[in-house]
Amino acid sequence: MILRILLLSLFSSLLMAGEKNEKCPLMTADDIDEEQLVEYEGVKVFFCCQHCRKVFNSNPKYVIKASIDLLPQFEALKEKLQLDKVELLPQRFCPIQTKHLVTPDSPAVEYKGVRVYLWDEDAVTAWTKDPDGNARRAAEAGLLPQLKGKP
Repeated sequence: MILRILLLSLFSSLLMAGEKNEKCPLMTADDIDEEQLVEYEGVKVFFCCQHCRKVFNSNPKYVIKASIDLLPQFEALKEKLQLDKVELLPQRFCPIQTKHLVTPDSPAVEYKGVRVYLWDEDAVTAWTKDPDGNARRAAEAGLLPQLKGKP
């Protein structure tokens, strides 16, 4: 029985070692750069740029849970990482850079009493030029569920 568990564990580890993400888990439409990687819990994670590596390093469990569909190498580690205890924001993507994942550490603005997360300071600047228009377009696209029911 113990041998069976050890073999199963080894087999699972070998399967995970062969899997890797093809898209950046933060700039989700961008292909990875194999030189931009981080090893987390013994698993390699690839990114498109240094900025994404930095964002990941500040909150890895959040990024893994929010982008688990892009990170197959973590599927078998969900329980070990206790991803069920990671609370996700209602908003997943930036309303300006619509394929860029936001985290609780992302820049944010207040809009009609609601916190709206943005990818970076450039997105904050773009947001502030037309907050009502940006909010309307993002809400219509389903990017800002926290605005549901707001005038």
